[in-house]
Amino acid sequence: MTQNIDKTAVIDQLNKILEFELAGVVRYTHYSFMIFGYNRIPIIEWMEGQATESLGHAKEAGELITHLGGHPSLAIGTLLETHQHDIADILRESLVHEGEAFKAYQQLLELVKGRSVLLEEYARRLIAEEEMHQGEVDKMLRNPGDIDSVSAS
Repeated sequence: MTQNIDKTAVIDQLNKILEFELAGVVRYTHYSFMIFGYNRIPIIEWMEGQATESLGHAKEAGELITHLGGHPSLAIGTLLETHQHDIADILRESLVHEGEAFKAYQQLLELVKGRSVLLEEYARRLIAEEEMHQGEVDKMLRNPGDIDSVSAS
């Protein structure tokens, strides 16, 4: 099953991920309420999809915590609120959130690499998903016709 993992550290990191993903549910749901303008419908659909995905990620983390004999946290991660509700501002906040999620999954991967196929594959899959989300948000922040990444600016 797992070889020489620090179960306490892994469960702690999974709990951080759980809390972070639950914060994502709240964050993206809130964002969906704050979208106005001509493109509202597709943007709120995307935000609602992100909230649903965050809930799925939270459930997965919770299941892995109990799989390892741990207790899932009831806490929720930090919620960044700049009170800037322009779509670009909301997307920039989202980009920060996705970057933090990426780091959390990378930290988990470092804890389990070569020690647990289950946890390593889980971490790698979520790292790839977070990287894709960062790319999607980056593209949404670009002006039409701009090819250069806003993250590289």
